[in-house]
Amino acid sequence: MEIKSVPLVRPSDDINVIVGQAHFIKTVEDIFEALVQAVPGIKFGIAFNEASGPRLVRHTGTEEKLEQAAIDAALAIGAGHVFVVMLGNAFPVNVMGQLKSVAEVCTIFCASANPLRVVVAEEEGARGVIGIIDGSEPAGVEGEGDRKERHAMLRRFGYKQ
Repeated sequence: MEIKSVPLVRPSDDINVIVGQAHFIKTVEDIFEALVQAVPGIKFGIAFNEASGPRLVRHTGTEEKLEQAAIDAALAIGAGHVFVVMLGNAFPVNVMGQLKSVAEVCTIFCASANPLRVVVAEEEGARGVIGIIDGSEPAGVEGEGDRKERHAMLRRFGYKQ
């Protein structure tokens, strides 16, 4: 078995990416519907790797560059039943509830705007995701000033009152 670390390339630093695993060709259409219902006017691209049959990367989206970025990421990962969502004008927190409720979605590996690497195992022509490397190691422990800023930021963004 060979272990690989695959970097995910985003079109720009403000793009959020969601990587997960699902189990059926219907995944692409159901994720599309969940995302457009979650955020009006959302911009995104989805790609899904079939694991059998024609083994195509199925894809759709509302913005071509995000759709192509999702395709490129899915191809780079190369693992069956993996999907990639590139989000343009929304955050994962805006869509995670709806995404998790899609019947085909088995798991979400990550949802992040950080630099990501997907750890992939490869054996006899098959690939699977082992995990995700997301961001950098901690630089310290939150102090009282950091805690106050975290509370203030969440309220500025409207996530808390």
